[in-house]
Amino acid sequence: MKLAYKIKLLSFYIFLLSFYSCFNKNDDGEYVAYFGGEIVNPNNPYVLFCKDNVVIDSLKLDQNNRFFIKFDSLAPGMYTFKHEPEYQYVYFDKNDSIMVRVNSRDFDNSLVFCGKGDLKNNFLIDLYLRNEKDKNSMFKVFDYGLTEFTKTIDSSNLANEKFYLAKKQEIKWSDEFDVFAKAAVNFQYYTKKELYPRVHNIRTGNDVFEELPSNYYDYRKNIDFDNVELANYAPFVMYLSHMLNNMGAINYHNHFTEADLALKTNINKMQIADTLIKNEKLKNNILDNIAFTYLLEDQNMVNNKAFLESYHKFSTDKSKKNEVAKIGNAIQNLKVGNDLPEVDLIDVNGNKFKSTAFKPKKTVIFFWTGRAIAHFEGVHKKILDFKKKYPSYEYIAINLNDSQEDWLKFLKSYQITEITELRCANFEDIKAKWAINKIHRTIILDENGKIKNAFTNVFDTKFEENLK
Repeated sequence: MKLAYKIKLLSFYIFLLSFYSCFNKNDDGEYVAYFGGEIVNPNNPYVLFCKDNVVIDSLKLDQNNRFFIKFDSLAPGMYTFKHEPEYQYVYFDKNDSIMVRVNSRDFDNSLVFCGKGDLKNNFLIDLYLRNEKDKNSMFKVFDYGLTEFTKTIDSSNLANEKFYLAKKQEIKWSDEFDVFAKAAVNFQYYTKKELYPRVHNIRTGNDVFEELPSNYYDYRKNIDFDNVELANYAPFVMYLSHMLNNMGAINYHNHFTEADLALKTNINKMQIADTLIKNEKLKNNILDNIAFTYLLEDQNMVNNKAFLESYHKFSTDKSKKNEVAKIGNAIQNLKVGNDLPEVDLIDVNGNKFKSTAFKPKKTVIFFWTGRAIAHFEGVHKKILDFKKKYPSYEYIAINLNDSQEDWLKFLKSYQITEITELRCANFEDIKAKWAINKIHRTIILDENGKIKNAFTNVFDTKFEENLK
């Protein structure tokens, strides 16, 4: 072990001891809680502590990349901590005091909790990693016939249930936490069942919908669709999204264009959510999820207007409506023929400039992050091929969320010289103005620097038609 690493580790242990000494003192507050930790290789100087997607506190890292906060009154429940672009859950029972250590370059796999309340949180991250590993092996499982598929996922679910029951008995966590623990197990299993008929059809061409037994979806009868505690919990929200995709599907799809089918399907999903979910908070969250997903796909401006009219009929959350409206407005600003909205960018020399400084010429703009190396390699290879075939275009790569230092190291290690490489100065700004929600987005400008297509994908089989 290198001396520098030993010194850092010893320093962290000293920090742990001082942390423990703080929360072991008697405190008069009934709901006093402590949260602290260390971010190795931080992406930015802050950790955000959130509840239901609302930032409660912004915690600045010190010179040792550590943070610490005392809450005089923290209601028990599920919270998230974010170090952009990553986040994870952390559950607090009454008077819990939790320490976290994480390496931003391998966020989930490096995450460790310690302190009072650590065992249940380490259970959640262990289960999350088990589920992620399981997801990576699921693609081939969706190819299986119904009997083999059911046998495979039942076996996996049984293993997760045994793990859950053993930890529940060992840790003896609260009934309130158990809602989330059970949800993390159950909705992973339910999601597979919802995905199977559609994914199997896409991957194999075989339609198994008619083969499904009458009790295939019986688990839906046991789901509390109005459980507000789960309203922002990813396993539950993701499951509802897949379930609504199934229930909202339109079978006579040959009657519509692809764009009109997407509009009708998503309005259908909102109608089902409105009928199925009575709790307004949860229903509004699901409607927002449907809206964001729909609005950030390939665009049809007329259909977007019709969709938003339907969305506003169903949603009762005024603040969330504003967020969805902002996305809708951003998309309207990205219409063909418009100027690309101005954002701040940084070049390899550290100089900041406006995107409006781009020369008015045919341009392809694409995005990447050091957190997705396979995508980085794949998209650059694609772009270099297009550059040879269509040399009249300017090709601009924009890194979304790496630090200047990490970005430059990354570029140096790959020795990229044939593409203009830039970095966004403010991810939230470019996300809002250019409606960026995934790195696969590609923007094409015409010879006058005007928008030709702001919602395409370099990996799309029809992408090249945009360049001709």
